[in-house]
This record gives sequence, structure tokens and C-alpha cells, in this order.
Amino acid sequence: MSDTVIKAEHLGKKYLIGHQSQERYTALRDVLARSARNALHKTRQLLSGRQLLEGDSVEEFWALQDVNFEIKRGDRVGIIGRNGAGKSTLLKILSRITEPSAGRVEITGRVASLLEVGTGFHPELTGRENIFLNGAILGMTRAEIKRKFDEIVDFAGVEKFLDTPVKRYSSGMYVRLAFSVAAHLEPEILVVDEVLAVGDAEFQKKCLGKMEDVSKNEGRTVLFVSHNLSAIQALCTFGVVLHQGEVFFQGGIKDAIDAYTKQSAISQTDTPLTHRTDRIGDGNLRFVDFEILGAPKSGEPTIFKVAVEARDDFQDASLSIGIRNEVKELLTTLQTRQSNTPVKLRKGTNTFHCHLYDTPLSEGQYFIDLWAAALADQVSDELLDAAEMEVYAGTYFTNGFRQVRQYHGSVLCNSRWSEAL
Repeated sequence: MSDTVIKAEHLGKKYLIGHQSQERYTALRDVLARSARNALHKTRQLLSGRQLLEGDSVEEFWALQDVNFEIKRGDRVGIIGRNGAGKSTLLKILSRITEPSAGRVEITGRVASLLEVGTGFHPELTGRENIFLNGAILGMTRAEIKRKFDEIVDFAGVEKFLDTPVKRYSSGMYVRLAFSVAAHLEPEILVVDEVLAVGDAEFQKKCLGKMEDVSKNEGRTVLFVSHNLSAIQALCTFGVVLHQGEVFFQGGIKDAIDAYTKQSAISQTDTPLTHRTDRIGDGNLRFVDFEILGAPKSGEPTIFKVAVEARDDFQDASLSIGIRNEVKELLTTLQTRQSNTPVKLRKGTNTFHCHLYDTPLSEGQYFIDLWAAALADQVSDELLDAAEMEVYAGTYFTNGFRQVRQYHGSVLCNSRWSEAL
């Protein structure tokens, strides 16, 4: 008997996107004529069983293309990729929610999916009633649900609200109950999307422990999608990296995360800051340039050069540089308010140097985030992965000890040991 539980061969999913032509002036007769045409097109599409579209032109979009991989029984697989990479589409195909447009996928075993908050729940029914409803949708018998009922409620921690309609639940309570039902289904394959990010930190840790338990001790397969690379690394043993609908890398989870972070950093840092469109904030301040002066070394000074464009004069702005490790965990922030440095900005471009003394980082790759506020804590500009930083080995410790990040961690600290008297 083969140990392969999921096998994808040349898998693809195509969507058709309708585009409406833009006209400078539209008469009433044109609107009526277009509505009649759209109604006729929709009728034809319904009769032929095709996707309903609106618009004068149609574009083909491949959310997934030529995807190939194999997953073994008991594997804990992290599906990694940026927004729009095709992760959710892949999970919907594996969960049999949608059919592939090309290729095929073979699945051996019962699949339980948790893809969206409240999927399979009826808002008017109570938590108790939804456990039976959702369990039945996922394939559990009534006897099986009764046997596991107390365990499901205890894990979800919603006993107090069990007879309350779930429309009154918070999104976190929704997720706790939905995950608990799916996890206790005893599926051969458990598929979990980013929805766990809705829950609190304690419940996320509880869920990760449950997924690890069902995989290690019960031999079930787990597919986990998350932007939390620390959670991915803690839970998963194998990784599949998607990029623009194609498999960019697959292999051991550490290698997969390295491949993703390098690919992500290259795609971001190759774009000048002035051209970045993924920024958030009110726009009163805007980062236009960032530079690391020299080659950073452990234990030696590093200087960051930051250029900020201001829409007006601001007397009490604040700037921040965040440093993350290879799994995007925030290690530290270098803030003007931390250093008690008042920031006065003139309308136009302003340039600052940030001095990091005795760079307390072990050698390796790091990522830089930028944050600015013109007024109090109101975000004016925030850019993740604004730059990549390579730190080289240096002499942070006076005795020449070289800290290896893999074994000793990213952050360097001097300490003094003495015998306790």
C-alpha cells in the first residue's frame, strides 16, 4: 500500500475575468442596450453551465498552473506564498470545493477543511446545534459527534455560550468552535488556512499543538497555510512554496522558508521605494530612499540612511526601522522616540542617519521594515521588506567567540557569570 495520500499532476485552475470598457460619456440608450446584452450573455452562460461574466471583454487568469507535488501519510506540510500566489485556490481544489481546469489530483482518505471563518455554520443556530450540523457536513455520524461532543466543547472553550446563536459569537469564538469540530473529526487529511490568525495567541498555540499531535501520534496528514513563518517552521516538516500560481520550491521546511524569504526579498527590494504600492498610511510622510552604509558586521557600528518626503512641516514626527530574521520574526526596532530624538521635518525631502552601535546580530540575512508617523501614533507610511541586510561575522565578543545563529540565535548579548555564594 502506497504512503502517498495526495498526488497532484500538472494541476491548473483558470478563471475568466470580465472587463468593462470605459467611456467618457454614456447615453441612456447605451446603458439599456448593454443591460440587455449582459442579460442575454448570462442566460447563455447559465444554459451552457459556464462561469457568469460581466463586461465587454474577457481575460483568462491562471490562479494555478502546472502544479506537481506528492504528500505522504503523516506529513505536516506548510503551503507558503505571498497574497495571490494561489494558496487558497489550491486548498479549495484539495477540499473538493472547486474543480481544477487542468491536470488531476488524487486524494486518499477523508479530508476535513477549515478555510474560512464560520464555513458550514448557520448563524441562527446555537453552538450546540452547529456542532452537529458542521460535523455532519464534514462527514461525522451522529453517534461519532455525540461521543466527541464534550471533547469538542472543552477544546473550543465556548461551554458558557453553547446555547447562544453563533451570530452573536465573535470571529475568534467562531474559529475556535470550527477548528475544534474539524480537528476532532479524525480525518486522514486536515487542511487549515490562515483563519487561525483570527484567534488569540493562546488558542493559536493550542491549535498548533493539536495539529502536531494528530500528525505525530495518529499518523494523519496536515496541510497548513499561514503567513506566520514561525508557526509554519514550528509545526511543519515539509514546505511547498507557490509564486504566481506555480511551484517555486518544495522540500524541507527550513529550505522552503529560506527559498520563500529570498524570493520575496528579491521581488520587493528590486522595486525602488518610490514605486512601492503595498504601503499603508495617510501619506503625510513617505519613505523615498533607504541605504545601509558599508557592510554590517557583528559587534561593529552600522549606519542606516533614510530619506523621508513630507507633505508639510511637522514638528514632532517619529521614524522607526524594524529588523526581522529569516522567518520574519521581529527582533528589534530602532525608533527616534526610543532614543529621545525629536524629529522636525520640513516640507519636501528630509534625510536622517540612524546609528546602530556594536551591531548585536549574528551573521546571516535579515529584513528591514520602515515606519513613520507625522502626528502622534497615526501611521503615515509603513513598508514591510523595504530592504534586505546581510550581516557578516565580526568580533562582538572580546574573547573571539563566534555565535552561529542556527545554534545560538540571532541576537548577541554580553553576559557575566559568577559562582553563587
